[in-house]
Amino acid sequence: MTAEGKNPVREAINSDTTIEKILVLDGTSDKDIRQIISQAKNKGLRVEYVKKEALDRVSETGHHQGIIAFTTDYKYKELDYVLNKNGRKLFVILDAVQDPHNLGSIIRTAECFGVTAVVIPERGGALVNETVLRTSAGAVSHMDVVKVKNINDTIKMLKEKNVFVYVADMDGQPMKNTNLKGDIAIVVGAEGAGVSALTRKLADQIVSIPMVGKVNSLNASVSAAIMMFEAFRQENF
Repeated sequence: MTAEGKNPVREAINSDTTIEKILVLDGTSDKDIRQIISQAKNKGLRVEYVKKEALDRVSETGHHQGIIAFTTDYKYKELDYVLNKNGRKLFVILDAVQDPHNLGSIIRTAECFGVTAVVIPERGGALVNETVLRTSAGAVSHMDVVKVKNINDTIKMLKEKNVFVYVADMDGQPMKNTNLKGDIAIVVGAEGAGVSALTRKLADQIVSIPMVGKVNSLNASVSAAIMMFEAFRQENF
């Protein structure tokens, strides 16, 4: 797996991600990259200087900015592990979100608003890859992501642990009238298809985001971001 670009590589270095080597554009004068190189060398990491053609050849995203880190595959966390973390439990559950750009954006927002973990299905949705790492601006390196076999079984388990489950959908109770404090999980549906019928039935409550425009739906990552912020705001302010 690769971390491509200045922010993803910097965050990989600053996290507990295992980095095998870092490729840097030979002769670069970019101040940010030179600072990253200094951090890498202080940690004893292997840095190699290569031509642009070499970076282009190994780049998965096409946006390497002159620096690529080769890392071990992303290590997903177990549900039991995140449930045992201290503090408030705030989960974001993705019901088959397909677009890795959406997944990366959601992870980035989740890290900003103190989400305990992002939960994704083992099959049928986007997994953590180079695109997710880049879109998250390196936040994947600091965010726990749990990969589960069955989203609905996971929701049942969370409810047994007294985690209140909310589904974001257009026909729910307005968000401003919903108590999003305490241990909760926010379920966001796939692009276009939304949350599956069975998952909706399992939820404790359906919540809607008020809108006044002519477009009556939001991108999955935007919906998730609004819900995460509101849950964060209610708990902290």
